[in-house]
Amino acid sequence: MVEALIENAWSLLLVILLINVMYVSLFTVRMIFTLKGRRYTAACVGMVEVTVYVLGLGLVLDNMDSVLHVVAYALGYGSGVIMGMKIEEKLALGYITVNVITREYEPDIPNALRDRGYGVTNWIAYGREGERLMMEILTSRRSELDLYDTIRALDPRAFIISHEPKNFFGGFWVKGVRK
Repeated sequence: MVEALIENAWSLLLVILLINVMYVSLFTVRMIFTLKGRRYTAACVGMVEVTVYVLGLGLVLDNMDSVLHVVAYALGYGSGVIMGMKIEEKLALGYITVNVITREYEPDIPNALRDRGYGVTNWIAYGREGERLMMEILTSRRSELDLYDTIRALDPRAFIISHEPKNFFGGFWVKGVRK
């Protein structure tokens, strides 16, 4: 069946495109696992990735006489980048730290966030226009958008900034994270 697809010119273009989408998507996923420290998972994905890569590159190199094959390869690569990003969003591995500065000092906001299951450390900060409430929140990436929506509902004018911590140790919330 594979040979029949390869013999048909349009099918070959489609196969090259799909192989490259798969290759670049796997490349992206492997990089994510590598950055998250999941070395064995990254290695397994890498083995599949390189197999797909060799197959796709071999098809293109065997058919270099046609610009369409190279275009299909390039389109597959670009589409694979987009697909890989979508997969990364769905996996949402890891955690984020969110820093929030409220416009007004509102002491009920941390408790409202804690009631929703978020770990919150808060303190009073001083800005140009006076006292502010500063919060630092650690949450899973899967909960990221929900957290932003919750914060905006509690204070639509809050300043929110987030980053991904590489490591974290100790603290109340870590006990729940490890389970």
